Amino acid sequence: MCISWKNGIGATAILLLVYITVVSLVSGWSFAKDQFRQFWYYVITLAIGFGIQVGLYSHLKSAIKGAVSPRVIATTGATSTAAMISCCAHYLVNLLPILGAVGIITVISQYQVKLFWMGLGFNFAGIVYMANKIYKFSKHI
Repeated sequence: MCISWKNGIGATAILLLVYITVVSLVSGWSFAKDQFRQFWYYVITLAIGFGIQVGLYSHLKSAIKGAVSPRVIATTGATSTAAMISCCAHYLVNLLPILGAVGIITVISQYQVKLFWMGLGFNFAGIVYMANKIYKFSKHI
């Protein structure tokens, strides 16, 4: 298996692990399982999209040494992670009442599905960007 595939699969697994870990630490294992069951199609799609981007980035990095910015991966990866975690962020109210997080958490919980869609949009844009770079690179060979 090519290193790009391994990197992509590894990134997918790591993002899923981050999601499960954060949600479990915030709200408990039982809640994390329930949320995953409810939103699995968003969570899995976001993680796979991020893995695809990492795989494409790995391919580009090995092919054209430094022509693609790692900031694209970081931005879309952060967006994917934030979208997945946002589905449960409203439970941070239990941990952070002193900081006035109630208002922010309420807004996040009201828009969690929209945040998932935003994350999917960023994922798609990142994949298109990477694919475009690969296409342009392959035209010059």
